[in-house]
Amino acid sequence: MPETSEPHPEGEQPRSIRLTDPRALRAYAHPLRMTLVGLLRSSGPFTATKAAELTGESVASCSYHLRILAKYGLVEEAPGGKGREKPWRATARYTEWPEYSEDATVAEAADALTVAVAERYFERVTRAMERRHTLPREWREAEQFGDSLLYLTPEELTGLGERMDALLRPFEGRESDPSLMPEGARAVSILRIAHLEQDVPHHREAE
Repeated sequence: MPETSEPHPEGEQPRSIRLTDPRALRAYAHPLRMTLVGLLRSSGPFTATKAAELTGESVASCSYHLRILAKYGLVEEAPGGKGREKPWRATARYTEWPEYSEDATVAEAADALTVAVAERYFERVTRAMERRHTLPREWREAEQFGDSLLYLTPEELTGLGERMDALLRPFEGRESDPSLMPEGARAVSILRIAHLEQDVPHHREAE
């Protein structure tokens, strides 16, 4: 079974949950389930009825998918309510899964989940680009869109990721503690994708 977080007191939430069970990995790859977990992390707790309003899906469908997510430890019942009116909450702020596994079944399910998440990322980026003309000037100028081609070793790339984590970590507490949020702060999605360019030569050719 996947690693699951212990029940947590109201207002407290583990940083991440790690999925290692192929069944959990495949279950989470469903677009609506990823949407529900994301909404619970940003706007929860809420009921299946509220989930239906937020997603445009039926209450029955949202209720079913929330139960599947609960089976694998990604969401849990929150205090209060009953039946379809019981609220749900996310069990952690982030989801993690193996980048590599000797188990072919785990590796296949993890890679499929990564592809599903990447597709979701770029759908969101496309929507953001389509709507950015409505943003105030300061947000349009602050947004970032670009790429870099670097020659790195695996160890250097790992270290770069750790340094990025360290830069972002101080801002994470604002979501759960609004008192830490300065005036004018809004939700910003920061994507971090670093992949090997297999079509680029290992070494630059001499000029």
